[in-house]
Amino acid sequence: MSRKDSKRGIAARSVAESRVEMTHIVLPTDTNPHGNILGGTVMHLIDLCAAVVAHRHCRRKVVTASMDELDFLNPIRMGQIAILKGRINHVARSSMEIGVEVYSEEILTGDRRHCCTAFLTFVGIDDLGRPTEVPRLILKTAPERLRFSEAEERRRQRLKRRAKTRRTDG
Repeated sequence: MSRKDSKRGIAARSVAESRVEMTHIVLPTDTNPHGNILGGTVMHLIDLCAAVVAHRHCRRKVVTASMDELDFLNPIRMGQIAILKGRINHVARSSMEIGVEVYSEEILTGDRRHCCTAFLTFVGIDDLGRPTEVPRLILKTAPERLRFSEAEERRRQRLKRRAKTRRTDG
């Protein structure tokens, strides 16, 4: 459902075109001594899920630029299924915000619990590793427009923090 963006000359894409759902059975090698999945493993899975979303959206090389704070709300235990749902929330010139929701699923009952939500920024790059334009986002639903608006505010906050960090790096 891509359509050509006349201003930028590249195809704009809908949220649905890049949506991802991944699953991962939590094995003993994924867990800490308490039988819960390691936080670093969850972060790795989140990054992979978001990368697939970003690749699907822009169909070019991408790199992870940042991940916003991550709060673990509920553990994912050994033997459960980790479910990751990723979708694109916002697009700027060369960057994209990807949201990933993580759930645990009890294998025998199918009961699901929300574990965490992460927002990652990816940047489209050219063959020399320089930022390059990415397709615009076609927003079709009210929830997509709301997520886009909320992502714009998060982007403003990220840019503000980044500018502040640059001033203090001197």
